[in-house]
Amino acid sequence: MSNQPRTALVTGAGRGIGRGLARGLAAAGWELALVGRTAEHLDAVAAEIRAAHPDRTVLTLPADVTVADQVTAVVAAAEQGLGGIGLLVNNAGVIERQEVDLAADDVEDVWRVIEVNVRGPLLVTHAALPGMLARGAGHIVNINSGSGHRPSPVYTGYGISKGALARLTTMVHTQVADRGVRVLDVAPGVVVTDMTQAMPLHDGRAEWTPVEASVDLIDAFGSGRLDALSGRFVRAGTDTEESLLAHAERIVAADARTLRLAAWGDDDPVA
Repeated sequence: MSNQPRTALVTGAGRGIGRGLARGLAAAGWELALVGRTAEHLDAVAAEIRAAHPDRTVLTLPADVTVADQVTAVVAAAEQGLGGIGLLVNNAGVIERQEVDLAADDVEDVWRVIEVNVRGPLLVTHAALPGMLARGAGHIVNINSGSGHRPSPVYTGYGISKGALARLTTMVHTQVADRGVRVLDVAPGVVVTDMTQAMPLHDGRAEWTPVEASVDLIDAFGSGRLDALSGRFVRAGTDTEESLLAHAERIVAADARTLRLAAWGDDDPVA
């Protein structure tokens, strides 16, 4: 952590979970770069943070995370404006417009979801990695979901995208962990947002996961306290920093909480 600045870039920071993460990280002492498609939303979140923390640096950097040139520009601006990006939070994401199976869905909408949820984190991570590697320190959080590991009768593109994001996490960990950069999948649970409240799947839901639970995990990971779990999956509202530290040795020994093919036994030829 010695070469890692206490600075964070959060994508999708203008609304929903991203807004909550940005506010929470600011309260935890992180300087921030807020990235999202709508400048007005980013400005509103920045104003909230500055009102609560007048000494906090907050950059607002409008961009579409699926457009490579825009991503390159905002990451460069964040590197310069913050003095380096210590923590990247790939939060920007979407879900299908219809809660239906693939046969009934609009395949172009399915692909839109995959593109935003996979191409976005891929581009932002690719742009942020050189600075982190040059400093020999950095943390990347991919906001993921249990949907990436569990089959579902609906939201095909969302499930595909989150599974692919989990694989991106394992790939980046394998490639750069020995050079000081750590990466973690964080599932935020079911947080009250415009997106979740519009999903028929959650009609009548009485229990929601507070976004603060995700902030706590991300702050702990970004601060280096959960480095042993790099490359793996945690869930806010179920996992805490304390529970993960208590079980870290078991998780690593079992190679648990990571995406892989399950074998039928030691004699499985593809194991």
